[in-house]
Amino acid sequence: MSASLQSLRGTVERITFYNEENGYTVARFIPEGKTLPITIIGNLLGVNVGEALLLDGVWIKHPQYGAQFEIKRFATQLPATIVGLKKYLGSGLIKGIGPVTAERIVNHFRLDTLDVIERDLERLREVEGVGAKRIAMIRRGWNEQKQIKEVMLFLQSHGVSTALAVKIYKAYGDAALTIVRTDPYRLARDIWGIGFLTADKIARALGVQPDDPARIQAGARYVLGKFSDDGHTFATRADLIREAGAALDASAELIQTALDSLRAAEEIIVEDEAVYLAPFYYAEIGVVNRLAQIRASPHSRLTEFRTLDWQTAFEWIATKSQIALTEKQQAAVQVALTAKISILTGGPGTGKTTSVRALIQLLKAKRKTFKLAAPTGRAAKRLSEATGEPAQTLHRLLEFKPFEGNKFARDRENPLDADLIIVDELSMIDLLLMNALLKAIDITSHVLLIGDPDQLPSVGAGNVLKDLIAAGVLPVTALDTIFRQAETSLIITNAHRINRGELPQFPPAARDFFLFKEDDPAQAARRVVELVKWRIPHKFALDAIADIQVLAPMHRGAVGVAELNHALQDALNPAEEGKAEWRHGSRILRVGDKVLQTRNNYTKSVFNGDLGRVTTLDAEEQQLIVNFDGTSVMYEFAEADELTHAFALSVHKAQGSEYRAVVIPLFTQHFLLLQRNLLYTAVTRAKQLVVLVGMPKAISIAVRNDKIAQRNSRLAQRLRAPTQPAPNGARYG
Repeated sequence: MSASLQSLRGTVERITFYNEENGYTVARFIPEGKTLPITIIGNLLGVNVGEALLLDGVWIKHPQYGAQFEIKRFATQLPATIVGLKKYLGSGLIKGIGPVTAERIVNHFRLDTLDVIERDLERLREVEGVGAKRIAMIRRGWNEQKQIKEVMLFLQSHGVSTALAVKIYKAYGDAALTIVRTDPYRLARDIWGIGFLTADKIARALGVQPDDPARIQAGARYVLGKFSDDGHTFATRADLIREAGAALDASAELIQTALDSLRAAEEIIVEDEAVYLAPFYYAEIGVVNRLAQIRASPHSRLTEFRTLDWQTAFEWIATKSQIALTEKQQAAVQVALTAKISILTGGPGTGKTTSVRALIQLLKAKRKTFKLAAPTGRAAKRLSEATGEPAQTLHRLLEFKPFEGNKFARDRENPLDADLIIVDELSMIDLLLMNALLKAIDITSHVLLIGDPDQLPSVGAGNVLKDLIAAGVLPVTALDTIFRQAETSLIITNAHRINRGELPQFPPAARDFFLFKEDDPAQAARRVVELVKWRIPHKFALDAIADIQVLAPMHRGAVGVAELNHALQDALNPAEEGKAEWRHGSRILRVGDKVLQTRNNYTKSVFNGDLGRVTTLDAEEQQLIVNFDGTSVMYEFAEADELTHAFALSVHKAQGSEYRAVVIPLFTQHFLLLQRNLLYTAVTRAKQLVVLVGMPKAISIAVRNDKIAQRNSRLAQRLRAPTQPAPNGARYG
């Protein structure tokens, strides 16, 4: 050991900060023989509250936080004190033992506790409240923890967090170490939350050379995936080789060789200078071909509407339902019932929902069947409330089967049985989901696609709505008249002003659209908390958590999503005696928290963007329950990284949702994301109230910036061209 290093033994009392990406930790630590904690900083991968550690490091003096012990290396040791044992066992380390049970076990067995658990577990029956069922749970948890610790010892120096080590073990079981050692890049393919960069760290530490073909192929696949994450369905060969070369520090020749291998394995498709991950290529071809097949078929389930007396029909609707349609709305209804596939667009307050209600009236009058669907649960709920008819998510409509290979039960061989399929919020639908939807459409059915092309595009790859419109091969009805009842809403009028490139107005007598000017981001964050907690609920009789949503352009910074979530959680759902909570690193999940699902989890039937509230948190069972619009979903603690706090959201995550009130912080520090479509999307999420907090200059920048990042897509181009065969005779979509 270097003479400059000092050693400390003691116990972790509290973890103040933990970075999931690299394991950097700030914690409070009680050295042996001391009563007051010190601050320790450094890499503490896999360490839990209550664990005993041997630390080697140096003392440093931080100008703001004072003396800190900087860790150079550490080793875990079993706790040797009663207090340490209670914290260790009560930390959630072992399923079946929470703080209460840990207290009872340690009080009974004292310093022999760990020896009893390891060698004579049945003796736990001597402890009040511990029966056969809990002993079986503890036995499984203890054995699993030993296996995970073995994996952790191996992974600890390679940048893998405890949560990911648990996932690796649960994915591969006893084969985990073998797989990690022999095929580390498999982790990036198999396990959500482990990307190429983490797998590459492990591989390099295991001796994989920088120019190893397996590394270059995995890296090229990763970089191409990043293009997809940014919305592109393909990358140009030149861009891909340049980006992959930079990411891997590899030559263009090595990258091209890797691409040739991936192409031979049919993992990628190369079409002249466009390089696709195979699913996106086949989806693009599949959408084009299926649209052509549906449109070309002479058979229609709605044939009688082709000879309908439309003037009489619209007069009947006006009399029966007091719905007086404009000429464009009438055209939208007529084309939906006579053309096999049509598109209806328009901004807020232009009557899209009214048109759909009229359409449904005619379908019912002719005893025709229809189905309503939208990409997310919240969007489907909005559609159902607006039309008075049941609506589903697209995954439910298509009957997704997570236990049968992640496939949809509805496809060409088992199409949807409906005369008309109505799909709302099309701007949110990515290319892969659009392909799945069209495959499930019966060739005799009609399809009405509804969306607002001026909103943000889908989170997933593709630009489906804009491409369908730009191709010019489908009938499109664009509603552009704001109805009188909407004209009184500044939300509606300002949304349209923003969309036209005009600044929103803030008249003194405004009732639903306000600006609080702030130049300092930290002060603005405090203003946001004040508005959400006190001012808006009191003035408008709204619930601070259920009715008000903060929408921020960025994730980082004082007025970014992350910091606002910390501040809003402290203000709206603070820690209280008896309120269950679970700390994972620096993140605390608490009963009552508003949370967001961050990935599609088909096993649980919850999807990226779903909002819920934590209703139950059980440290002993290591489980929490989240209520999503009336449906309770259980998560193991190891799965909780799928959830993030949702007191504040990014605007992208709010797509398809509607809230009674939105609060939007806007600052010039958000410059890269200040775009017209982002502000327009944020404003149109509100039903009753919009409050902007920040700098008028930032609003001006956003309104003027209509330069939307282009996405690589050939969908519009293909729609205008004849059908093309897939390479190598592969089947479409």
